[in-house]
Amino acid sequence: MTLASLNMLLALQHGDSAFPSGGFAFSQGLESASQLEGHLGPFDLETFIRSQIRHRWARADCVAMIRSHCLGGDLAATMELDHEVEASTPIEPLRLGSRRNGMALLTAHDRKATPQASAYRKVVCEGRAPGHMSVAQGLVWRSIGMDESSAVTVSGYQCIMALTTAAIRLGIVGAIEAQCIVGRTLPVVVEISPGDIGDDERDPS
Repeated sequence: MTLASLNMLLALQHGDSAFPSGGFAFSQGLESASQLEGHLGPFDLETFIRSQIRHRWARADCVAMIRSHCLGGDLAATMELDHEVEASTPIEPLRLGSRRNGMALLTAHDRKATPQASAYRKVVCEGRAPGHMSVAQGLVWRSIGMDESSAVTVSGYQCIMALTTAAIRLGIVGAIEAQCIVGRTLPVVVEISPGDIGDDERDPS
């Protein structure tokens, strides 16, 4: 088996909704946005997802995940990055949701004995770091041997699937329509490649 094949299998395992990662429970304020239809005009799920991918995921969450991945398990530097993410997320529900799902991911990997997961989960439980999801993703995915490109792919996929899953649950779209939207928005993740992340954004120092 080639290294590329192994990375693909790791991406499939950790991108699967059956993996208890917490990523699929993060809807980025979809419910609140959909309820503003009468005030802001008709709600368009695909437009909302594309906006989240381009302006939130690609420019904030993905960057934090890549920076965490690049730190290679340096817990002190990871904590610093984690606090930076906390400070740059002014909306409380998003902060709380990111922390909750980050803890879910760390707990799952702690139980799987993923290197660094237990140590960083302890840091978060002690209140020394908030434990944001993007930071936890970079840490644990690097620890299991997932390369950066695969980590970006899984992160972007989870973002899209979290939004469409929430939309189905809320009755905004049906399952087939949701899959059509997924198919049309996945290329947006490909467009936002790791090459678009500058060296100054990779290195938190």
